[in-house]
Amino acid sequence: MKTENNQTNTSKRAEGGQKDGLFTRNGASFMLPFFCITACFALWGFANDVTSPMVKAFSKIFRMSVTEGALVQVAFYLGYFVMAFPAAMFIRRYSFKAGVLVGLSLYAAGALMFFPAQAIGLYAPFLLAYFVMTCGLSFLETSCNPYIYCMGSEETATRRLNLAQAFNPIGALLGMYVAMAFVQARMNPMPTDERMQLPEAEFELLKQQDLSVLIQPYLFIGIVVLLLLVAIRLMKMPGDADTPSDKSLRTSLCELARVRNYREGVIAQFFYIGAQVMCWTFIIQYGTHVLMSEGMEEHAAEILSQKFNIAALVLFTVSRFICTWFLRYISPGRLLSVLAVAAIVAVCGTILFTDRRGLYCLVAVSGCMSLMFPTIYGIALRGLGDNVKIGGAGLIMSILGGSVFPPLQAALIDGGFSVAGLPATNTSFIVPFVCFVVVAVYGQRAYLREQKRRKRMEASAE
Repeated sequence: MKTENNQTNTSKRAEGGQKDGLFTRNGASFMLPFFCITACFALWGFANDVTSPMVKAFSKIFRMSVTEGALVQVAFYLGYFVMAFPAAMFIRRYSFKAGVLVGLSLYAAGALMFFPAQAIGLYAPFLLAYFVMTCGLSFLETSCNPYIYCMGSEETATRRLNLAQAFNPIGALLGMYVAMAFVQARMNPMPTDERMQLPEAEFELLKQQDLSVLIQPYLFIGIVVLLLLVAIRLMKMPGDADTPSDKSLRTSLCELARVRNYREGVIAQFFYIGAQVMCWTFIIQYGTHVLMSEGMEEHAAEILSQKFNIAALVLFTVSRFICTWFLRYISPGRLLSVLAVAAIVAVCGTILFTDRRGLYCLVAVSGCMSLMFPTIYGIALRGLGDNVKIGGAGLIMSILGGSVFPPLQAALIDGGFSVAGLPATNTSFIVPFVCFVVVAVYGQRAYLREQKRRKRMEASAE
C-alpha cells in the first residue's frame, strides 16, 4: 500500500513542477499562518473542557436536576449549529482571517458576559453567555479547519488537520485543570442534599459565592482572547486574499448533497461529537457514583472524578500524536474504523463494570476518540473543490450532536434507567455506544471507497 508520505512526494503543481507539501501549496509557504491558527485550536479546546464540568457545578449551585444542568451543553453547542453557515458565507465573501477575527470577537464577548450574568444571579444569562461564546467558536472552527485543510496538498490534509487538532487537547487539558483547581476545589463543599434544605436567604448567599468562583476562568480567557485578536489583526498572514466564489449557496448545497462521502461524513460527525461530549461530561457523574459507592464523600468524589477526566484528556492528547504518525502508513478510513471498534469495546466495559474498572474503561475511550474529529472532517472534505468552505460549515453544524445527545443521556440518568440491575449512570452509556457504531460504519465505508478509488487510478495508469 502506498503511504500518504509517498503520495505527498508525488503531488506536484501542474505548472512549474513545484511540490505541494504538508505546509506549502502552489509554491507558497503556510507555516506561519499554520502556527497562528493553531493557537485558536487550543483556545476553543479550553472553552470546551472548562465548560463540561460546569454541568455538575451549575446543577449544585442552582439546585437543579442533571437534565437541567445539561442545558449548559445545549446552549454551548447550539451556537455552533446556528452560526456555522453564516460564518461560511462570511469567509466565502471576505477571507479566512476576517472569519477568525469575528470568531475571536464573539468568543471574548461571550466570556466577558459571565460578569453581568453573575450579578443578575439567574441561570438564563449564563446560557446566553455560553451561546454567544460558541457563536464565536463556530466562526473560529468554520474558518480555521478549512484554512488548515487548504494550507498544503489535499493528500496531506488529514495529517495536517490532525497535527493542528493535536493542540486542541492541550488547551482542553488546561481547561479541565482550571475547572478542577480553580472552580470545583474552591466552591463550597456542601453536598447537594444539604443545599436543598437551606433557607432561601442562605441559599442565595451561597449561590453568589459559588458563582463568583465559577466566572473567574471565563473572565481570564476573555482577556487572553482579546490579546490574540489584536495580535492576529496586526499580523500579515499569507493567503488572506481568498478568491470569492460566484457560486450560489443553493448550487453549492445541491452539489454537496450529491456527494455520498460528504453526506455520510456529516452524519458521522454529528454522532461522534455527541459521543465525545457525553463521555467527557458524564465522567463526573459516573466517577462520583462509583467513588461514593466506595464510601467517599461527594465533594471529594467530584474532585477525584475530575482527575480521571484530566487523565482521559492526557491519553487523548498522547493518542492524537501517535495516531497522526500512524496516518503516514494506514488509510484514514481504516484507522478510524479500528479506533471506533475499540471505543465500542471500552464503552461496553463502562456499562458492565460497576466499580473502578468501569471508570478506567471510560478513560480508555478518550484514547480511541483522539483521531476521530479531524479524520472524519478530512475524509468528508476530500474532492469538494471550491465547495470546501460550505462543506466545512456543514461539518461544523454537525457539532449540534453535542447539544442533542447529552440531554438524552442525562434524562436516562435522572429517570433511573436500569437494565439487569446496573446503575442508571452505567446503562446511560448505551447512547455513546450507538454513536460509536455509526462512526465505525462510516470509517469502514470510507476505507472501501478509498480502495476502489486507488484501484481505478492504478487501472487508468496502466
